[in-house]
Amino acid sequence: MSLAIISPGKNPDIWIEQFNKLDPELSIKVYPEITEPEKVEYVFLWQHPEGILSDFPNLKLISSMGAGVDHILRDKSIPTDIPIVRIVDDKLTFSMTNYVVMAVLNYHRQISRYQMNQTRKVWDMSTPELDVTIGVMGVGALGKDVMDKLSYMGFPVVGFGFSEKTDFEYPYYAKDQLDEFLKEVNVLVCLLPLTPDTENILNAELFEKCNPNTYLINVARGRHLVEEDLTKALETGQLSGAMLDVYREEPLPKGHPFWENWKITMTPHIASVTNPQAAAPQVIENIKRIRENRELVNVVNRVKGY
Repeated sequence: MSLAIISPGKNPDIWIEQFNKLDPELSIKVYPEITEPEKVEYVFLWQHPEGILSDFPNLKLISSMGAGVDHILRDKSIPTDIPIVRIVDDKLTFSMTNYVVMAVLNYHRQISRYQMNQTRKVWDMSTPELDVTIGVMGVGALGKDVMDKLSYMGFPVVGFGFSEKTDFEYPYYAKDQLDEFLKEVNVLVCLLPLTPDTENILNAELFEKCNPNTYLINVARGRHLVEEDLTKALETGQLSGAMLDVYREEPLPKGHPFWENWKITMTPHIASVTNPQAAAPQVIENIKRIRENRELVNVVNRVKGY
């Protein structure tokens, strides 16, 4: 039986190398060169073509290539009895937290302003720091670590999520308290999982409820953000700026208006990248557990979406 890697546009060589080291007897097939789909029992996915998993009649395990699983769950053709697992990696958390801290500090110390002043040869020492209170939307492993590090640095932090929390150590607002949460913060960090509840959540209605000049940092998924609404909120001054690492279409088309908007700082989906050396053992471990009929690790709750 075999493991199929399905990740259009991504070079699978490093994954094949890692899987072969860990389990030399495991047969690995790479999409689209899969000639015997009936032998595929395990799939390793990133942005797979919707409906393709129905080609594998003996499928037993679906593993995401990263921490996110929205790219899998949006495929409604996947049978509900096949378990879905994801990657959990401390390095992902380390990288994501560093990125968000960098983005907050960039705004707090107004680095973009000074870069623009440099091009204009302007020496302006006024208001070198901004007062910020950071609101983190999504306080799972990634969001909680972001809050811990920012709090340690002395920043006020506030959390928001779609589940109730009774013992959270920071101020926290649940699903029906979004308006109250937004009034407490002026830097908004989106780390939410992408679910039906959260898709398009960063929209005009939400921006209107933000404090004027709120700064947005989106490192979750591009489909959280209604891009046209962000452009308008920046034009009116409701939002002061944004730092984005994810987009609805990637790579971002060359004609997209974000490229020319000086209020938006962009990076090409590099905030946190899966490390094959750390992730491959998790995939192999779950394959062993499937074979031995043992409980899997990092199983996704399909209802919650993560």
